Amino acid sequence: MRTDAARADLGEDTVSVDLTVVVPAYNEERRLRPTLDAICAHLRADPDRWGDWELIVVDDGSSDGTAGIAAAAAADEPRIHVVTSKGNRGKGHALRQGVLASYGRRVLVTDADLATPIDELDRLDKQLTADGGGAAIGSRAHPDARIEVRQLALREWLGRLGNRLIQLVAVHGISDTQCGFKLFDGEQARAAFADSRLDGWGIDVEILRFFRRSGWPVTEVPVRWSHQPGSKVRPLDYGKVLLELVRLRARRTRGTRGAQWAQRLHRGRRTDLAVAGLFLLASFFLYKGLWADLDHTYLADAGSDQNQWEWFFRVTADNVVHLRNPLFTTLQNFPDGVNLMANTVMLGLSVPLTPVTLAFGPTVTWALVLTLGLTATAFAWYWLFARRLVRSRWAAALGAALAAFAPPMMSHANAHPNFLVLFMIPVIIDRALRLCESAAAVVEKAPDGAADKGTDKAPDQGRRVARDGVLLGLFATYQIFLGEEPLLLAAMGMLLFALAYAVVRRDVARAALGPLLRGLGFAVQVCLPLLAFPLYWQFFGPQSYHSVLHGDNAGNSPLAFLEFSGRALLGDETTADALAMNRTEQNAFYGWPLIALAFGIVVWLWRLAVVRALAFTAVAAALLSLGPKVRIPFTDVVLPGPWRALAHQPLFESVIESRVAMICAPALGALVALAVDRLGDRLGDVSRRTHRIVGLAAVAAALLPILPTPLPVRDRVDVPPFIAEGMYRSYVSEGETLVPVPLPDPGGAEALHWQSATGLGFSVPGGYFNGPWGEDRRGIYGAPARYTSNLLRDVRYSGQVPTLGDDWKAQASYDLAFWKAGVVVLAPQANDAALYETLEKLLGRPGKRIGGVWIWDLPPAAGGPG
Repeated sequence: MRTDAARADLGEDTVSVDLTVVVPAYNEERRLRPTLDAICAHLRADPDRWGDWELIVVDDGSSDGTAGIAAAAAADEPRIHVVTSKGNRGKGHALRQGVLASYGRRVLVTDADLATPIDELDRLDKQLTADGGGAAIGSRAHPDARIEVRQLALREWLGRLGNRLIQLVAVHGISDTQCGFKLFDGEQARAAFADSRLDGWGIDVEILRFFRRSGWPVTEVPVRWSHQPGSKVRPLDYGKVLLELVRLRARRTRGTRGAQWAQRLHRGRRTDLAVAGLFLLASFFLYKGLWADLDHTYLADAGSDQNQWEWFFRVTADNVVHLRNPLFTTLQNFPDGVNLMANTVMLGLSVPLTPVTLAFGPTVTWALVLTLGLTATAFAWYWLFARRLVRSRWAAALGAALAAFAPPMMSHANAHPNFLVLFMIPVIIDRALRLCESAAAVVEKAPDGAADKGTDKAPDQGRRVARDGVLLGLFATYQIFLGEEPLLLAAMGMLLFALAYAVVRRDVARAALGPLLRGLGFAVQVCLPLLAFPLYWQFFGPQSYHSVLHGDNAGNSPLAFLEFSGRALLGDETTADALAMNRTEQNAFYGWPLIALAFGIVVWLWRLAVVRALAFTAVAAALLSLGPKVRIPFTDVVLPGPWRALAHQPLFESVIESRVAMICAPALGALVALAVDRLGDRLGDVSRRTHRIVGLAAVAAALLPILPTPLPVRDRVDVPPFIAEGMYRSYVSEGETLVPVPLPDPGGAEALHWQSATGLGFSVPGGYFNGPWGEDRRGIYGAPARYTSNLLRDVRYSGQVPTLGDDWKAQASYDLAFWKAGVVVLAPQANDAALYETLEKLLGRPGKRIGGVWIWDLPPAAGGPG
């Protein structure tokens, strides 16, 4: 990012170095050469640490022999370059020229007097490494700083007063803004100085404000400092700094605020559109079989879930258009009904998509939610990673692709849109991070990221906390109506990350804790009134339940993390099926190459706090997902798992623990994004090109085996004419039900498709939903079994007709009366001959063939007991 003038002055093509030292000099003929010699000696003494370096001297129009001394030093040491300014423009102008002429991965700016010795660079370098970027300021005001030669007491007091004023006006929380010894991340420094406008002493504050607004960490490091005779900084210069800042703010407010906002909006817009387009194409590619014939195709691995979800979309639209309670219905599980709030009906999408459902049918809504929801989720992760994690948008896109299209996500893409449509999760994470930033004196962010934090004025922080807390509450409320379990898992992941990060960066944690807790308080105040009635209905309303049990084998096998999912590019269905509950619950299967790559990335970038926190989050989530009991592969050894502590806690007892491994997807995506961003940092560095190619090849080799393939589909059974053409209406009176044989349940819910495809003109007993069972209201899938429903199901799957006596006939009569049955319907299916014979014996008469089905019309007297 060197300016043309600076490049011409240095007379060189583009290079890449590890460290650039910038020394602004104005009339420094007495002190300059010892300073340059000391800097060169320090850097030469440890070549392995400092690598390739350059030293840029900016002569700010000196009237003495400064330029000649700088030229002589450059002749002795080819890594010294001289930039000459035409006339004395001020320290800010000189620093801008020097930094924009730099190529260093890191940039140190130091005054020509070396009041802070060059060996203090070691401390700043260690801090910047820990921060992963940003700025490390050599601070004289830090409690641990060593002032070896003090100024006059009056001068020192005036300097402190000036710094206090600058803190209050511009950069709250930084005690020593004017120290001339600062180490920056190179790219971030060049971006900040390119944006700067001040030519005088105020540029230090302007640059720090830019870093704060961009969300880059700024840390004060205690250093040794000695007052140097002849210092050009006067106490009254602090007043000049304040005046410059006031003028700058007025100038930018009048002339450039709108332009800068437009530039920020335009920056990267083409890339954003390209990334969104690629995600959309990828989503359509995965669902191309479904879109090819929406009326006659069904996702092959969906089980009965597609029928269930289409029914959810259709019943919600029906409730909305008829102004009925959207939280309850008796169209399934008649007469008890279904608590829709206690089921994953995704009211946050099913309600606003009511016009689509009514106009085009629930299958179109289903396909749109899956396709556009997956696209939106991928783009939301991209937005978060590009905003807060990495500089390269394409690195962010690759990480987001892994987060959204990871094997667990693709498993749920067959049947569970509530675990696929997660676009609010990155938005919630970003808002939580904003709360952490609101009053933190030290703002931590991953290297080379960028974020707009707003102003740093202390009086505005309370308003920002309140605003961000309210927004967080609204976002969380909306996510509740998209999916509660994904929000719970996201909260677990955020908590794991926060705990790990707090251990690594206690200073950041201490600063962030207050505003975070206050913001969460505002969020709770927003959520409670909005969610009070829906949650009351969910947990205490009709057909509510308190937990859903999934058995002791719902955890992941350790081997599942190393294998490929059945539908991945290099996956094997037989291997994956043996390690998962079913094909919609393949919640790990990241594959050993990706696990190995992640391990390598963590080792490589271990110095970054964010990497350590991500690693802990992924490992902890993987361990929790093993369940309360962990079987050691290839042995009979069973050990207690960490999930045991949560298994019977409220809310957690309903979680399928293997799903906790889904937290690993965004964590792994973030690690890959960081690695690719770092690999692409020095595109012009020929010496590192081989390493970069090998690194990118390793990333490709890890991701290629788990690339998702198009989701397979199967032909959908047509709705029988008896239902499709409305013939059933002559047999079902007001308050009666149509009884499909066998009754719909989680194993077979075709009757729900009959309902949703034909306008919900009848109710059915049984169904596929979550509801209560027994006196303790334990949650189960489907309706509580009755003798007749169990009998018909057994015949359906066995093909055997049992011996049926009068007691069975009486029980069937009683159950049909409970269901208020108007007609019994037997559609063509496997073992339908055995089912026909069973019904004929139970009902005491043959069925009637009409509209492609067998029916038994029942007299009104069948609707007896309640």
